[in-house]
Amino acid sequence: MRGFPRTGGPVDAALTAVTLFALCSGAWLLRDGAAAPGPPQPSAAQAGAGQDGRGARESPGSAVTALPPSPPRRIRVPAIRVDAPLTGLGLTRAGSLDVPPAARPELAGWYEAGTTPGERGTAIVAGHVDNAEGPAVFYRLGSLAKGSTIEVDRRDGRVAVFTVDAVEVYDARDFPDAKVYGPARRPELRVITCGGGWSRGTGYRGNVVVFAHLTGSR
Repeated sequence: MRGFPRTGGPVDAALTAVTLFALCSGAWLLRDGAAAPGPPQPSAAQAGAGQDGRGARESPGSAVTALPPSPPRRIRVPAIRVDAPLTGLGLTRAGSLDVPPAARPELAGWYEAGTTPGERGTAIVAGHVDNAEGPAVFYRLGSLAKGSTIEVDRRDGRVAVFTVDAVEVYDARDFPDAKVYGPARRPELRVITCGGGWSRGTGYRGNVVVFAHLTGSR
């Protein structure tokens, strides 16, 4: 999979300019000498039509009380059979969002200098689509549908429950950093992995992004 875009201002001033790094190239797809089918990609029907230019349309009845800040410990996405521990992610020397270790395909990460999931604002979770051995934690992310549930266990014992508003895929050259990372008036979540098709020469061409907002907690 490729690395994750970096953006200036909306999430953290340290994230500046858009860059993608080849981290997991999908080499396992050629293990038998021929390209195997890659991970599922979102259909046009799962794209958002947000009036604010983002992936979700805010409605008066959509707001729930934001949770206080608390680091996340685990993410669950039942529809695609994800139940994964979360590790904190920082920035690379180049200023890009770092990624979980490729040797731990079951692990996802969150941007720990930014918003915590459930807090007001935009929280970021990222994970590999694959590694050299095969599929990783977010391999099926592109098959997620609107209305699906994402749960995040937090260190304070609360569980933040999010509902998916949109699932979109972007070419690396046209990644909409403000749309993905931009500030939010309510608690929102972005889950990011690699996608956009794969080629032998360049690996994955972009990113799959899930847009979700907080709809409950327990």
